[in-house]
Amino acid sequence: QVQLVESGGGLVHAGGSLRLSCAASGSIFSINAMGWYRQPPGKQRELVAAITSGGSTNYADSVKGRFTISRDIAKNTVYLQMVSLKPEDTAVYYCTMHLQTDWRTPRSDYWGQGTQVTVSA
Repeated sequence: QVQLVESGGGLVHAGGSLRLSCAASGSIFSINAMGWYRQPPGKQRELVAAITSGGSTNYADSVKGRFTISRDIAKNTVYLQMVSLKPEDTAVYYCTMHLQTDWRTPRSDYWGQGTQVTVSA
């Protein structure tokens, strides 16, 4: 069984910074991609940033230049460094990983439980 556990959310003033972490544990054979999504109040979940096994990154236009996704492969951990935060960044942030639990099993998507980020004006 695989678990993704997020940490690092909280309340911050506009212009502030936060760093989110997401560590995967359990039976993991390989991880193909990692990413962060967010769901603002009353809105649908949206992609924030993603990183592939090769290290390529992709960002939502709204966070380019302010957010940075990175990973520690040895620790099965993905990070999201957020700077210059805005009130519109307020959301529940979810990490996700596209991974295999063993060589016979197709890759599947796993999700964390979510962590709240609140940015006050």
